[in-house]
Amino acid sequence: MPDEQITVTDNQAAHQYEAYVDGKLARLVYERQGDAIVLTHAEVHPSIEGRGIGSQVVRAALDDARARGLRVVPRCPFVHAYIRRHPEYRGLVESARTG
Repeated sequence: MPDEQITVTDNQAAHQYEAYVDGKLARLVYERQGDAIVLTHAEVHPSIEGRGIGSQVVRAALDDARARGLRVVPRCPFVHAYIRRHPEYRGLVESARTG
């Protein structure tokens, strides 16, 4: 079912936003660099793909970055594409990185 509600947490020790759905992990790995968060890799377990879970993890990470006043560097292609489709997040992206 697309866009089911999930809980996304920031596992700071592992440097990733994560959600468990049906016991399977969806995650977005990041690096903190000063007042920026570099979003490097999104991964959704194959058995839970196609349900909008990856998008929810990315949205939660972007909302958290906004709340913390962090700039976003989207190095992950999935995150980059998400931001292109959701212009409300473009203001978070460091200049010259949205191309």
